[in-house]
Amino acid sequence: MNWTIVGFPRIGEFRQLKRATESYWKGEITQAELKSRADQQCSEQWAVQKQAGLPQIPVGDFSFYDQMLDTAFLIGAVPARYVSLGLDQLDTYFAAARGYQGEKGDVKALTMKKWFNTNYHYMVPELDDETRFELDFSRLAEQISRARADGLEVRPVVIGPFTFLKLARLKGKKNIADYLPGIAEIYKRLLAEIAKVHRGWIQIDEPQLVKDVSAEDAALFTRLYESLLAEKQNKILLQTYFGDVRDCYSQIISLPFDGVGLDFIEGKKSFELLQKYGFPKEKILFAGLVNGKNIWRADYAAKLAALKKITAVAPSVTLSTSCSLLHVPYSVKNETKLSAEVTRHFAFAFEKLEELAQLAALAEKEDYASDPAFLENRKLFGESPLRSDPAVRQRVESLHEADFHRSEPRRERQNLQRKVLAQKLLPTTTIGSFPQTAAVKQNRSRFRKGEIDKAAYDEGVRGFIRECIALQEEIGLDVLVHGEFERNDMVEYFGENLAGFVFTENGWVQSYGTRGVKPPIVFGDIKREKPFTVEYIAYANTLTEKDVKGMLTGPVTILNWSFPREDVPIKETVCQIALALQDEVLDLEKAGVRIIQIDEAALREKLPLRKEDWHTDYLDFAIPAFRLASSKVQPETQIHTHMCYSEFEDIIPSIDAMDADVITFEASRSQLTILDSLRANHFETEVGPGVYDIHSPRVPGVEEIKSALRQMLEKIPAENLWVNPDCGLKTRGTAETEASLKNLVQAAREIRAEIPQ
Repeated sequence: MNWTIVGFPRIGEFRQLKRATESYWKGEITQAELKSRADQQCSEQWAVQKQAGLPQIPVGDFSFYDQMLDTAFLIGAVPARYVSLGLDQLDTYFAAARGYQGEKGDVKALTMKKWFNTNYHYMVPELDDETRFELDFSRLAEQISRARADGLEVRPVVIGPFTFLKLARLKGKKNIADYLPGIAEIYKRLLAEIAKVHRGWIQIDEPQLVKDVSAEDAALFTRLYESLLAEKQNKILLQTYFGDVRDCYSQIISLPFDGVGLDFIEGKKSFELLQKYGFPKEKILFAGLVNGKNIWRADYAAKLAALKKITAVAPSVTLSTSCSLLHVPYSVKNETKLSAEVTRHFAFAFEKLEELAQLAALAEKEDYASDPAFLENRKLFGESPLRSDPAVRQRVESLHEADFHRSEPRRERQNLQRKVLAQKLLPTTTIGSFPQTAAVKQNRSRFRKGEIDKAAYDEGVRGFIRECIALQEEIGLDVLVHGEFERNDMVEYFGENLAGFVFTENGWVQSYGTRGVKPPIVFGDIKREKPFTVEYIAYANTLTEKDVKGMLTGPVTILNWSFPREDVPIKETVCQIALALQDEVLDLEKAGVRIIQIDEAALREKLPLRKEDWHTDYLDFAIPAFRLASSKVQPETQIHTHMCYSEFEDIIPSIDAMDADVITFEASRSQLTILDSLRANHFETEVGPGVYDIHSPRVPGVEEIKSALRQMLEKIPAENLWVNPDCGLKTRGTAETEASLKNLVQAAREIRAEIPQ
């Protein structure tokens, strides 16, 4: 049986691309050196895939920053404000990704949002009434040519026009249908250009098809591809992932695609669709049966049984991953500190290649039960060391409805808190983290290497906290933070301090651009064994008369940004985490911390892509889990939360139902569009929409921030509005952070003076 993958990671096995790109931004290497290092990395990754026996290697899934941004530059959908800077192509690309502030101008970056239900962030394309699509095939052509020169059988990969249009931000009077002729023509030209340098398969990714697709959109998709495929010269694979295509399956199989990729992991109805409508015998079904989003070894018996059912309906099947392997680390072989008893349960990207090859070979055998690979896999699943903790499970089973609610209504709490905390109008604060300087990283590194003991490490952290509190006092912020200098990552740190998680050394996964994270792995039942944030935050509290927020990561975000177990219901795991956090919250309160922020940056991330599944499959346990973590505090303790880089407008009532006292949102890159939804839903929670974008190095001016605040005050009562950046500051430089926060405080003071008292 043939096998393939949807795509491969691209940041480098040891984050080589990150380091090279950031060195280029700092002026430490030339653009030619950056491109050379990227080319070398591509060749190395292609070689790994070829060595694994991958018959056809995806090409075009590499990116310097983001594949949606690549697509915008491929088809010429680049906003004029970036082109007018007069930079070369790569620097224009980075200006759109990060913003630009220099001698050639001052522009903000494109909006950034989560890629469907993952922790990957994509850059949102912009289309206005003046957009004219214009093909630039040079970068993709170069990748195809280089791969072919390496002797590879390739399959060019591009984001499809339907997904591009549906995810783009329309800034003029035109609607999607108005762009249809232009984008169809440019993709026709793209396919024709590919045909000049490559004959074989082309993969067109259309993940938008797994979301709710209206009859109008299904008709638009059909018209688009009827036009696009009329003169095709290559075989076309329509690739979907992250769900099933229940709204448009019949249209898809009726179009002249040569192959269709379906997700059988998250696609709840994929097999049902096959049974109900069949599958054309002249097409190839690319069956996504190996999980591209989680790191557990595949159960060969289950996969082969599913494959047998699929091949009974679809005569021609190619085994594949459920989605791109972009969402998992590179290789288990890079993990030297975890025991073999643990790592033998994991399959990262390299190992998934091996699994696919073995499964494809086993599927060819009439009797695979005695095959060594199959027997080894059965042994693995028969002797799992995953552990359960009866006390943890009993605590979850003993929960009652009252455990998920605070005893006082929110409006009463808010009035009490304003009095007890003496908070002024438009209080200023930050989201939590401050820049992770070289000194901060060195202190952590020396401790982990055993060069300094815990006492010396803690003294270093306390020194950073003292500097951070002094800086915030000098700037004039109203509610302070301790800076999070003891934390490497907002989820990894919590996983390290909760029983039930294991951690990798090199399990990096791309989050956005050059930003990588190492998701913890849920390996057992979860509990807190001792306090782990209280000491640092309580110390910060002694350094100032102002309130210092206690900073925690919420239960849903910890789970969503970890690799969860597949043998325990998500609802049970998230309640375990919430109870562990509840213990930490109450200890912070006992230590005199009066404001506690429980970040749920990833609340929206795992929201089912179809609205009919939102509550039953997610919100009905995610929202109560947040409340469980904070439900036992006193009414005068102010509970904050934070969310970023997702589309929240359609779940605003659910967010209000979290029953937090204050919530800060990412809003600057999304052009404050959330304000209308807050007002329309009579949002009760006090709110701080971010007034500037921390993922860009540019420094916002006072007038820019004042303009944003005036827009907010048109739709949010002054007594409910907070002033803050849109996310944590750990990735920013010290100088730009100080300048930005000084402007933020100054803008808040000037706007505050305009408000009648």
